[in-house]
Amino acid sequence: MKDFKKLIVWQKSMALVKDIYLLSKLLPQEEKYGLISQITRAAISIPSNIAEGSSRHSAKDFKRFLEIALGSSFELETQLLLIRELELIDKELTLIVERTCEVQKILQGLMSKLIK
Repeated sequence: MKDFKKLIVWQKSMALVKDIYLLSKLLPQEEKYGLISQITRAAISIPSNIAEGSSRHSAKDFKRFLEIALGSSFELETQLLLIRELELIDKELTLIVERTCEVQKILQGLMSKLIK
C-alpha cells in the first residue's frame, strides 16, 4: 500500500490529530510540557506510523507500524481519560474518546487482514 492517504484509518487519524490540537488549546498552560505535549505526540504518532508503514515492502513490516500506531492510540486514550478524571477542562471529551476508539478498531481490523 503506497498511497496511505487513501486509507480510511489514516484519514480518520488525521482528523483526530486536529481534534487533539484544538483540545490542547483548552488545557491549562501549566500542562504545556506535560499532558499537552503527551497528547499531541501520541496523536501525531498514529497517522505518521500508518504512513511510514505503508511504504514498507512486506505486509509483516506494515503490520508492525500499524501495531505502533495502535499503541499510540491506546496511549492517547489513556491520557484523554486522565484529563477527564482530573477535570482539567470543561469540554466534554466523549466524542474525542469515541473517535480514538474508532481508529483503534479500524487499525485492529486492518492488522487482522495482514499476515499473522
